[in-house]
Amino acid sequence: MQTLTCPAPAKLNLFLHVVGRRADGYHLLQTLFRFIDLNDTLHFTLRQDGDVHRINALDGVPPEQDLCVRAARLLQQETGCKSGVDIELEKRIPMGGGLGGGSSDAATTLLALNRLWGLGLTRERLMQLGLSLGADVPVFVFGENAFAEGVGEQLQPYPLAEAWYVVLCPPVQVPTAQIFGHPELTRNTISMTMRALPKGLYFRAEGRNGLKNDLQAVACKLYPEVAEHLAWLAGFAPARMTGSGACVFAEFATEKEAQAVMRQLPPNMRGFAARGLQQHPLKDFAAEARK
Repeated sequence: MQTLTCPAPAKLNLFLHVVGRRADGYHLLQTLFRFIDLNDTLHFTLRQDGDVHRINALDGVPPEQDLCVRAARLLQQETGCKSGVDIELEKRIPMGGGLGGGSSDAATTLLALNRLWGLGLTRERLMQLGLSLGADVPVFVFGENAFAEGVGEQLQPYPLAEAWYVVLCPPVQVPTAQIFGHPELTRNTISMTMRALPKGLYFRAEGRNGLKNDLQAVACKLYPEVAEHLAWLAGFAPARMTGSGACVFAEFATEKEAQAVMRQLPPNMRGFAARGLQQHPLKDFAAEARK
């Protein structure tokens, strides 16, 4: 029985600007993706009958809506592959938190099945397929921390300094569509070039470098829990929401600093400390996909 076990890491949006809107209603973004060492784990077992099954339950996500299942079936449709797969998902990344768990799971599925099924699709083609599943999927296939534009699919590698993050998880799930559809959302932040981004632990320069999350104000208005967690974390370092929320984070230079903050976490809050990664853990694995 042929089985692959693969990680699917979470991401942070170190900033997220909404710089416009396309005619089709999609928002134009600029953001900086960073992978962190919190990950889901997926187990893929080859089937010969062509069926795709998620073999464990996931609260609130029927198998037909699961991005892993959809990714596997998309690969079958794209390639005519007659193989199937059993997918087991160990979920650690909070759902509805802006950490990209579902998108990361989908990307890992594309990368893993490209190998398990011997498809030989290029990384570029896998990224294109991933975009049809969700705007955050391509960066996980891309495999590097990246400056992103468009709807999030125009990616340029962006080296980042070593850093640790304290990530807090408010007890709410924030629907992305609700935030992007809100009339008070800022949609006209001025575009920047990648070369204009500060280097190093630039996140500590909050208020001086103009970097922010344009979705944060709306999320805080609709979900006071997000504002509460931001306010507490801001007592230690500049804090910001990731994605459309609800999770918030602050950056620290060392694990010692991050763990010192975690030791002071109030009993009514939950969170974790995570190391920033330099690349996706499947980056070299994915190199088997032709460039």
